[in-house]
Amino acid sequence: MTNEDEAAIARLPGTAWETSLEQDGSLQEGYFVAELTGLNTRKGWPEGTRLIVRRVKPSGRQARKLTGFELKTGWRYSITATNIGRMWGIAGSHQPQFLDVLHRDHAEVEDRVRTDKATGLHNLPSKSWDVNCGWVLAANLAADLDAWVRLLGLHDVGDLADAEIDTMRFRLYHVPARLANHARRRWLRIEATWPWADAFTICWQRLSGLPAVT
Repeated sequence: MTNEDEAAIARLPGTAWETSLEQDGSLQEGYFVAELTGLNTRKGWPEGTRLIVRRVKPSGRQARKLTGFELKTGWRYSITATNIGRMWGIAGSHQPQFLDVLHRDHAEVEDRVRTDKATGLHNLPSKSWDVNCGWVLAANLAADLDAWVRLLGLHDVGDLADAEIDTMRFRLYHVPARLANHARRRWLRIEATWPWADAFTICWQRLSGLPAVT
């Protein structure tokens, strides 16, 4: 946010603000969006760039980071720059509410950066380009496997469906169990008092039941 952004927002009439939408299309009460394109004075932006401004009542945690303009108006603002004018075949795709919810949903994808860092991308191990390439590949494979485990095996298992990688590592991946061989079969003997034994078993059975890739 710049001073020019805030000056442009101050010129918006009250009727320009519309209630934001949830991902399912329902109203997101307390959140508002408006078209800022044309009022902003930024120079050098690509032709066709649109600016969508969003406002929400700030939380206590955000209070210390508010600008003077935000303190005066009582709203916290954020701006999305997009080159989407209208998506062919999708009614209403040019509306500020549609573009706002579209980009908020994409932000959830970007949020998985934390998972990548937790699986090894926080630091690179070597000065060698080739070694670091291998490390990045392994870290991304781990992040992908974690995502698919939760999607395919834990989608309805309470707080594990959307758990962070550190939680998954502590609760599920560090299994208090013993792998034994008996009667030409391998047995995973899980500690009966482990709180997540049922969740692990359900996940294992679901993943084992998936058809093999051909």
